[in-house]
Amino acid sequence: MREKILVTGASGFVGRYVTAELIRRGCDVLATSADPAKAAQAPWFGRIAYLPFDLSRPDAPGDPFDYFGRPRRLIHLAWEGLPNYKDAFHLTVNEPRHAAFLERMIRGGLRDITVVGTCLEYGMQEGALGENLAAQPSTPYATAKDMLRRRLEELQATEAFNFRWVRLFYMYGKGQSPKSLLSQLDLALDSGVPVFNMSGGEQMRDYLPVETVASYIAQIALQDEVTGIINCCSGNPVRIKDLVRKYLDLKGKDILLNFGYYPYPDYEPMCFWGDDTKLKTIVKDE
Repeated sequence: MREKILVTGASGFVGRYVTAELIRRGCDVLATSADPAKAAQAPWFGRIAYLPFDLSRPDAPGDPFDYFGRPRRLIHLAWEGLPNYKDAFHLTVNEPRHAAFLERMIRGGLRDITVVGTCLEYGMQEGALGENLAAQPSTPYATAKDMLRRRLEELQATEAFNFRWVRLFYMYGKGQSPKSLLSQLDLALDSGVPVFNMSGGEQMRDYLPVETVASYIAQIALQDEVTGIINCCSGNPVRIKDLVRKYLDLKGKDILLNFGYYPYPDYEPMCFWGDDTKLKTIVKDE
């Protein structure tokens, strides 16, 4: 009998790809999200079991572990309010809500969880960022994620469960937020405007296609040997202006890039990327 894997946030950008990847791998997937109408647009909808679940509703099941049929593993991708990284909502509402849900799942009997975090937990530290570095979050979003991770680590003192915390770096692909850099570039190209305004483009970041991110998350979640904090990254820094130019070349498009129009974000260092040493002990590029 195949293990049942529950995926929260299955209708989100990353969630749709992770769910599809798990199906491709022959897993018994149960998908959930707060928006059934959005989930119904996913290509996998109707092929697997789907149960709606809204953490914000007061009538949400008190025993979610039973509600979801006592799954063997959980991949927790749900998180509301993005990409508003500076909104206090992440601290005052999101973190307590998600902590309570995950604690109920674990105390109900769940023994294997994978939760996604963010590279922004590293704060303003520069260079190749390894999992051994102390978290120094500088935004409410990153602080909330770090608080959630710490809560779950503390819970391991009284509850036995496998726990993986996957720090996502940057990604791109179909369906990403319209506020993301490449989505805005696509909009500019489709609109036929002659100029694309952007920052100076000298920042160095770590990017992966969302399909690769989904494959890595699935491989991380389906193994039992490596746990704890795991960077989900390429390990290869790329300058933002070079990323944009390569993207234009791949699409066979051209537009005048107006570098320096926007200031650099004040919540990110200029140059940082993930150390993928730990990740390489788990994943295989397929």
